[in-house]
Amino acid sequence: MRKIIESTFVTLDGAIAEPHKWSAPYWDAEHAAYAAKLLFAADALLLGRETYQNFAQVWPTRPSGDEYTDRINAMPKYVASTTLAQSDAIWNATILQGDTADAVRALKKQDGGDVLKFGTGSLSRTLLAHKLVDEYHLWVFPVVAGAGTRLFDGQPDVAHLRLLGTTTLASGIVIHRLAPR
Repeated sequence: MRKIIESTFVTLDGAIAEPHKWSAPYWDAEHAAYAAKLLFAADALLLGRETYQNFAQVWPTRPSGDEYTDRINAMPKYVASTTLAQSDAIWNATILQGDTADAVRALKKQDGGDVLKFGTGSLSRTLLAHKLVDEYHLWVFPVVAGAGTRLFDGQPDVAHLRLLGTTTLASGIVIHRLAPR
């Protein structure tokens, strides 16, 4: 059975919006090594519509030859969307059909490696509500955004998680590994 691993960047004040504006000063070799470890342990990506569309505009245009770029571009992508049709799928993508929770449950039952999920939004809330994420890797950056979409905005119920471990990077990023209780 496959595991769903969510990797999300978040500020000290809980913001997740526009990480390109606040996270880049902290990217270094240690950051890259942890990100690569997650990516290379997975054999597919799970993305919500907005993350998928944003990534599909950028990643395929990056030059080939970098292992991380080549890996992310080659991996199959599963996209949760109520507005995209299969004909909108590019960049090795498959649009999940039907109920999202049911589609992700079926994806988890398939043979294969971990499925890495990037981005947060309604897909994250759905997965949290149905306890479909096996591990969260929340990268807490030592920065305050002051405003913006918050992690799990709109989550209707309390969701308790258990700490699996932490990794502290020299840049000040603390990565919390969590799982549903």
